Amino acid sequence: MRNQWRLLRLRYVATHSMNVSRGIQPHYRLAPESRRCISSFLGTSSRPDCVFAFNFDAQNPRFRTFSSEPALDSKETDHTVVIELISKSSSCDEFKRELESINASVTPEMALETLKNLETRPDVALRFFKWVVEMESGGLSSKGYNLMLCILGGKDHVGEFWELFEATKRKGFGVGKDTYAKVLESFEKEGMVDDLEKLRKMSASKLEEVSAETMGRRVCNLVVNHEWGEDVQKRIGEVNVSWSNDLVAYVVECLSAQPMKALMFFWWLQENQSFKHDKLTYNTMVSVLAREDSIEKFWVVVKEMRESGYEMEMETYFKVIGKFYDRRMIKDSVELHEFMMRGANKPSAQDSLFLLRKIVVDKNLDMDLFGRVVKTSMEIGNGLTKSTLDGILKSLTSVGRLQECGKILKAMEKGGYAPTNAAYSKYIFHLSKAGRPDEAIEILNELKASGCAPNFKMWSSLIEGQCVAGEINKASSCFREMVENNEFVEVGKPLESLIIGFCRRKRAKDACQFLMEMVNDKLLQPWHSTYKTLITELLVRKGLNEALGLLPLMRNHGFPPYVDPFIDHISKYGTGEDAVNFLKGMTLQRFPSTSVVIRMFEAFLKARRHNEAHNCLAKCPSYIRNHADVLNLFCAMKPEDTVVSA
Repeated sequence: MRNQWRLLRLRYVATHSMNVSRGIQPHYRLAPESRRCISSFLGTSSRPDCVFAFNFDAQNPRFRTFSSEPALDSKETDHTVVIELISKSSSCDEFKRELESINASVTPEMALETLKNLETRPDVALRFFKWVVEMESGGLSSKGYNLMLCILGGKDHVGEFWELFEATKRKGFGVGKDTYAKVLESFEKEGMVDDLEKLRKMSASKLEEVSAETMGRRVCNLVVNHEWGEDVQKRIGEVNVSWSNDLVAYVVECLSAQPMKALMFFWWLQENQSFKHDKLTYNTMVSVLAREDSIEKFWVVVKEMRESGYEMEMETYFKVIGKFYDRRMIKDSVELHEFMMRGANKPSAQDSLFLLRKIVVDKNLDMDLFGRVVKTSMEIGNGLTKSTLDGILKSLTSVGRLQECGKILKAMEKGGYAPTNAAYSKYIFHLSKAGRPDEAIEILNELKASGCAPNFKMWSSLIEGQCVAGEINKASSCFREMVENNEFVEVGKPLESLIIGFCRRKRAKDACQFLMEMVNDKLLQPWHSTYKTLITELLVRKGLNEALGLLPLMRNHGFPPYVDPFIDHISKYGTGEDAVNFLKGMTLQRFPSTSVVIRMFEAFLKARRHNEAHNCLAKCPSYIRNHADVLNLFCAMKPEDTVVSA
């Protein structure tokens, strides 16, 4: 690899010399697309070449590109060549291609060394920094970010400095004291008053945060390690800390393992006239109290929070109700849902559905709680929909409680939701699918008794559900009843479901008999796909005669014949007479077109069943036997092939 680097250096020097001899001066600048990438310092960009759009693994900062070969022995040579490459490259992609062309590698140590040697060339340093950050297999550590901040800490690149400053914090990296000191010195030297003041405030704020956090930990340790009382209160007072809402929230959260002590601390501060709880501290406190052993106090603080003019944040709501779900505290979940619905921050319809599903899968199904959620949701406009019922039905099915769906529908009606025909159809389907057709039929009878005649969709759902459950005989009986008692014109879907159900149970001949009965006696018209499905299955089950019997029905319904499976089956297993019967059955004419007949002959010959091909030919009309293409086809047979038997 050392030779590769040397070759690259020679190539670069030669190119450089040629440029100089031609009067072309090398220049270094940040390419336009690179400047656009800088915008991602402050936000996520969808551009793939953007420096901070890539989320690298900060826990594994080692990275190498395009090679597993060892790095150069000479560090000086390493970073020198990298600097030369990045200097002459106008973009990150070009630099990447240059490295790839020589199968070169860049280590994290080399990257830091390169940045150190680019301190006086911020544009080039930034271009290299971007390339390192967007490397898929790694990235820079906090040290690299701090070094880049120092390089950008000047008047000419102050915009890029602040963008990188924010990006550094988002990465979770700290800005070191040395970095602050160096950049502050640079800002002051260049007379950048506003930026100097801004950075000083941030530096002071960081020190205050560290100091406040230290104080918070001391207070937390005092409360945790001692019984709450006057002695602890006195010791906390001796800490001499200025209580901010952020600091109080920090201490309360640190005490989350001992919620009652956290509450004592919370109320003790409330008695301090110089401190007033706000939205942040209240939300933190209720989040800590959301558990069985402190649920009573939870509701006390929740009520107190609203009386003080503060609302529970949605983030807190999700955190709290998640704890309730984990601990199966369904009653408290419902009460929290009702509490939120009366406030400014209301859960969505999806949140309500999730709660309803939690109720129906709970160990003890409480229909009162279910009805309360439905009523509350309907009152604020979170109307229940078909998808709501679908979700509830899935949950009921998952715990084997589909029989409770009747109660669910009644509870929904009581809460103000009127189930639609589509909802009933879905319910009927699920009952039938679960092997409970009698209950599904009972629903149809109840609807009929109430003056609401079941529609086609309900009957179809009943039949389709039974087919899925494998109850084919019951499904066929229901289909007959539907046809006899109703005047539904379009029955294609349930009929196809029934035929498919027969076929799945390896009862293709029964399916054929049923379909012929429905067509001949009830004058029904199946779908074209139904005929095709049944023909295919009949041929698999050696039911050629039954399949041939379907051809006239298809023809009468205006469907084209299903040719391919017949030709394939007969050529392999049928006789010449079978072929003739098929050819005659597919058309109202004496015989089909010559092209179809030739396809039949070709299939026989391809299967090396020449005798059957001749038998078929012998039974064909004379105009087929004497057709030039037919004669050519048979004449092309090898003499020895003619003796092959069927």
